[in-house]
Amino acid sequence: MATTNGEYVIDLHHVEKVYRGKVHALRGVEMQVHRGEIFGLLGPNGAGKSTLVKIMMTVVRPTRISGTLLGRPVGHKPTLRRVGYLPEDHRFPRYLTGRQALEFYAALAKVDRRTRKRRAAELLTTVGMSDWADKKVSTYSKGMMQRVGLAQALVNDPQLVLLDEPTDGVDPVGRREIRDVLVELRRRGTTIFLNSHLLSELEMVCDRVAILVQGKVVMQGTIDDLTAQSRRYEITIQGAAPDWAQGDPSIRVEVLSDGQSKLIVQGSEPGPMQPILDRLRGERRIICAMEPVRETLEDLFMRAVTDPETGQVLQPGARTNAGARGPGKEA
Repeated sequence: MATTNGEYVIDLHHVEKVYRGKVHALRGVEMQVHRGEIFGLLGPNGAGKSTLVKIMMTVVRPTRISGTLLGRPVGHKPTLRRVGYLPEDHRFPRYLTGRQALEFYAALAKVDRRTRKRRAAELLTTVGMSDWADKKVSTYSKGMMQRVGLAQALVNDPQLVLLDEPTDGVDPVGRREIRDVLVELRRRGTTIFLNSHLLSELEMVCDRVAILVQGKVVMQGTIDDLTAQSRRYEITIQGAAPDWAQGDPSIRVEVLSDGQSKLIVQGSEPGPMQPILDRLRGERRIICAMEPVRETLEDLFMRAVTDPETGQVLQPGARTNAGARGPGKEA
């Protein structure tokens, strides 16, 4: 678990970005990231995720912003030396080897020569690229580029790491290895900010998440907190549900196609389930399964991007000042 102590590594307020054509990519973003946690930012294409990351890294100039990064105002250049950054679709000079690329970026971050050589060797091993360390970047696959990109984001031993789609193009083995690296970084106290479309990846490693839709944060918190209302127990039994269950307003009954029935009871505590189980056993019912269920991160995401009034999924992209969806380029 994250070592949250009330201190915000990222504390953003009123973040706005209006592009030419009055396209509102970000519309008053409010977001807080605790020290020592893995924080996931998710949202559909065009929601403004990459724009927000680029604003924090001073790559994009905001229209309006208030807040801090590592305790200093966003845009404070010396603070960026304590931040690691992996952009989406990053590029390294193709004539460099992986080792040379890491040492080059470490030098840009003012890491001394002896330390950057040591860090480059260690990180290439960490991301599984030691056998390719002295091969040219031009020979790397996309997944290999992502591995070296992650290593590049860590060469300055940062306190905060911003990763934009870090597992894009990486095979399942590589994704697991990257997750292990992130968990180890968290254990050491590093704060990690992840921007990703892979919801299952985020669900496995993130302490908290925020969902960005059309330039606004619509949900933020731990996955447990955000899915609390969806928590329930599902009891599957052989045959039809008993009459008392069908008449109980606290129990929802579903008839399954294989001759079984499912009793669904809202709540996360196991205590209220015991009388129901006792009654089923007393009637010599065959209980096939009982399991706690909650929304997945994908379910939560779909709820966030669905208009509650129309039931339609919101279209990707930012909004113009008139409210129409604009052709925002950031993802």
